[in-house]
Amino acid sequence: MDSVYINNRFMEKGFTTGTCAAAAAYGATAMLLSGIDMEYVYITTPDGTRLSLELLDTKRGSDYVSCAVRKQSGDDPDITNGMLIYGKAEYGAEGIEIKGGIGIGKVTEEGLAVPIGFAAINPMPLKAIEKSIVRACGEAEYTGGIKMTIYAPEGKEIAKKTLNPHLGIKGGISILGTTGIVEPMSRKAFEDTIRLEMNRLALRHSYAVAVPGNYGRDFALNMGLPSELIVKTGNFIGAALDIAAEKRLKGILIVSHMGKAVKLGAGIMNTHSHEGDGRMEVLCTAALKAGCPKSELLKIADCVTTDQAFEILRASDCADKTMEIIAEKILYYISRRADINAGCIVFSNKYGIIGKTENADSLIDEIMKEVI
Repeated sequence: MDSVYINNRFMEKGFTTGTCAAAAAYGATAMLLSGIDMEYVYITTPDGTRLSLELLDTKRGSDYVSCAVRKQSGDDPDITNGMLIYGKAEYGAEGIEIKGGIGIGKVTEEGLAVPIGFAAINPMPLKAIEKSIVRACGEAEYTGGIKMTIYAPEGKEIAKKTLNPHLGIKGGISILGTTGIVEPMSRKAFEDTIRLEMNRLALRHSYAVAVPGNYGRDFALNMGLPSELIVKTGNFIGAALDIAAEKRLKGILIVSHMGKAVKLGAGIMNTHSHEGDGRMEVLCTAALKAGCPKSELLKIADCVTTDQAFEILRASDCADKTMEIIAEKILYYISRRADINAGCIVFSNKYGIIGKTENADSLIDEIMKEVI
């Protein structure tokens, strides 16, 4: 696979579960129709990349052939990496029938790309699978029907570690992929996940609670905020604001540890360290305006973590005023980012809520009214 230069190093690309399914579908169909076993197949992904993929665990019966392709995520941290995606081809009456088998989730809620009751095979992979089957039939000059089952024996267990149960996809993984290629640490993939969650949420609710990760989620739940409104954004807080506005939500409340929230006070909307830091600069500027002594400002400037800096602010009796100033800046920047009522709760693991925008309490009230 090709590599891409990200965060100061070359990282290997991978290929999606959709590409695996399409390749397995082609291999199984071609072997069924030709009677000849194959070890490798060539496939062209939706973005035009041509791949040679190995076929594994081929099984042949009197009226079917099945085979698998191993998912490779490259340097992207993907829970499905290494799992086998199978295609089972059988003769059918007419046309092409594609269904999901064991380990492929079933959609149980609205708001996803696949209708309720259907296997979680997204439209682009479904199209690629069908194209692969048509190709194999054409090469064999076969005009009859093909029944194709896509399955993943490990899918049910692996899906428990994904967002699928939260999204209303039960019993297995999804077959995904727009381009067919996995980009390492893909911004687009994460933003697509945020958009998917926001879309599902917008069908029933008018507000969202955005949390960068598990710390934020746990803190939001401890605040009593409803779990069904919580959307994990990772570092892509700006994108979450954009998508919430795009979905015409009435409001969004960000609940974040100060380590990431402080960056919002500088207008940094992707809080990954490679995109920008500025935490101590924001804290020092706000603390200066809050009247913190110069000697303490110098200590803050040398801090590695915001928790260390906050302890200095507390000892100097400047913490409350400093966080008030930072909250004002956060509100300024998140309000400019997207046309939506956006607020923020800033917390510390040790001290709980240490800052909030002036509209945070009213947002919480509206959120709680909606779910009561």
